Amino acid sequence: MSAIRIASYNIRAGLGVDLRRDSARTLRAIAALDASIVALQEADFRLGTRPSALPVSRIKGKTGLIPLPLDVHPESLGWHGNAILLRPDIRTVDRHLMTLPGLEPRGAIISDHVVPGVGPLRLIAVHLGLLRSSRRRQLSAIKRRLTQLAPRPTLWMGDFNERSERVGLGRLLPQYKVVTPGPSYPVRNPVWALDRIAHCDQLRVSDWGVAEPPDGDSHASDHRPILARLSNAP
Repeated sequence: MSAIRIASYNIRAGLGVDLRRDSARTLRAIAALDASIVALQEADFRLGTRPSALPVSRIKGKTGLIPLPLDVHPESLGWHGNAILLRPDIRTVDRHLMTLPGLEPRGAIISDHVVPGVGPLRLIAVHLGLLRSSRRRQLSAIKRRLTQLAPRPTLWMGDFNERSERVGLGRLLPQYKVVTPGPSYPVRNPVWALDRIAHCDQLRVSDWGVAEPPDGDSHASDHRPILARLSNAP
């Protein structure tokens, strides 16, 4: 079995630190990650029909990845801002969209795939709430939903919105190991590791880190992307 590169990126609907909304710059930042799977947060605008912040027709040509089809709304890329981009040879076999409890509107995507070199994989793409009480309820809701699904090697990625590296995500333990690639927010002087990865013991996550923007570009969001390598556990 081989390893693939995975990434998660809160793209802030394409709004960079220079307060310019530049989808081409965001696509360059995604392409530079050179990942097989990318979980995006804030991929859609929040109001109205929640249109995509990225030109969907240009994603594959600019990044080599294709969006996981969700069929939520013709103008949307994701679900509550969550979206997943996949290498074309990754096969999707199932997907579930969750509305999460909490003070703010939040959601999660649970999608099952067959990944060349890795095998069966369940990906949970999340953007958890701003309040710790909401985050705990949201994690519990997702875990309850997982008990209704057939077991599968499982990976979580997203903006967990938890500033502490010691408490707040205990509901994932001990079933999942939480990986903190490093401080990813705010982008100019990262202090908090809001963006995380979690995985079951059937998977191995290694070589994680926080990405810089491509040469010649300023930061395309207020978060930095996180990335890692994923393989089966030995």
